[in-house]
Amino acid sequence: MRDLPKTIAIISILIYCLAGTAFAQSSAYGNKIYDPGKLKPVDSELKVKVGDPAPDFTLPAVSGQTIMLTSFKNKKNVLLSFVPAAWTPVCSDQWPGYNIAQKLFEKYGTTLLGITVDNIPSLYAWTQEMGDLWFEVLSDFWPHGAVSSRYGVLRSNGTAERALILIDKNGIIQWIHVGDINIRPDLEMIINEIRKLK
Repeated sequence: MRDLPKTIAIISILIYCLAGTAFAQSSAYGNKIYDPGKLKPVDSELKVKVGDPAPDFTLPAVSGQTIMLTSFKNKKNVLLSFVPAAWTPVCSDQWPGYNIAQKLFEKYGTTLLGITVDNIPSLYAWTQEMGDLWFEVLSDFWPHGAVSSRYGVLRSNGTAERALILIDKNGIIQWIHVGDINIRPDLEMIINEIRKLK
């Protein structure tokens, strides 16, 4: 535990240094990345709050599995990472960035589930382009955006917000962050939240 501030400081420096690198990796996708331009920062109204039981869901994953939220109950904390769309610049940087913190997620007994409204074939191609991700990537495509809508993070254009929802082992929501869709969430902020959970 004494080394935790040092570990977080090192990760923060890595994130700062890699921020340009991550975007540069996105540019390595060539013309495959679609830039929607600057979007309205937030365009939805939350339907959940801290202290609520997390609405359950079952979604297909790029891995071929079907993932049920309740399968983690009494086993692991879960961080839901909703992102707007595959093949867009910020999303293509955000998820690979979580690979840096995999050991910290594991240390604090937390798994990560990435969720977008894209279909499985598109997500498969996108994640192949991003490289190995250690977490499951789930499709909220059909019924379109049903899980995003249940949580209140579905935007008026049918994409999801850039939202993070932290659920403890008892299935209770402990933290919610709906950030500016144009900005990648701060990894240090996320780690600080997951380490609060026992």
